[in-house]
Amino acid sequence: MIPRKQLIIKGKFVFLQLLNLIYPRRCPLCDKVLPSFSGRTDCRLCEDCEKSVTPLTEPICKKCGKSIFDERSELCGDCIRKPHQFEQGKALWAYKGKVRESMYRFKYRDRQEYASFYARELSKKHGKWIRWKQIDVIVPVPLHKRKKKLRGYNQAELVARELGKRVGIPVRTDVLIRCVDTKPQKEVSGRERKQNLRSAFRMRKTGVQLKNVLVIDDIYTTGSTIDGVAATLKTGGVQRVYFLSVSIGNGY
Repeated sequence: MIPRKQLIIKGKFVFLQLLNLIYPRRCPLCDKVLPSFSGRTDCRLCEDCEKSVTPLTEPICKKCGKSIFDERSELCGDCIRKPHQFEQGKALWAYKGKVRESMYRFKYRDRQEYASFYARELSKKHGKWIRWKQIDVIVPVPLHKRKKKLRGYNQAELVARELGKRVGIPVRTDVLIRCVDTKPQKEVSGRERKQNLRSAFRMRKTGVQLKNVLVIDDIYTTGSTIDGVAATLKTGGVQRVYFLSVSIGNGY
């Protein structure tokens, strides 16, 4: 007679096989259907993406984490030209190709399952850096309530919560509020972006006793959003603000 525990495990295995046939798992970057169930339940890359998509490597900007082409420089052109409100930030991938397509599906096609994959990769790549910065809490960039209602979720919050579980740091969504429904940053010029986010955020709570805060966003381009968040947090009593983003663009 087969022990009850083995029967349960076997039953779960069969159930997951059937589930995989009905709803096949797809690569979070290229959206290609993955091979039949092999015992893994996590969101993972296909073989092609494993080989072709790699995290950002040096040389990168010491301030925002963008790729730079002059190894003698420590900062990208953006960070040379303008000061930022945050202390330092890092990203996982360049915002292009398969990564760009993946971010679009995550943000606008309800592919919420990608959040755990992004968080896992961020933890693998930047976990030591997070611990080194002695982060007190993780704060996702908030969405305006109207936009969140339309989309149904805040993509930055999904990543933040998954990352918080992996690194053992609390996630706070009660610290900041987005009080102005700003235009998407991609729809305005570089000069307008700073104005677009002026007074867009405010603290939900005053007198927050936090030293080091890690802000999470899906995409970093010019830094206007992170600057707006960082300035608001510091006005509310936070000492140092760092950020992590899933992807990072090269635009200024």
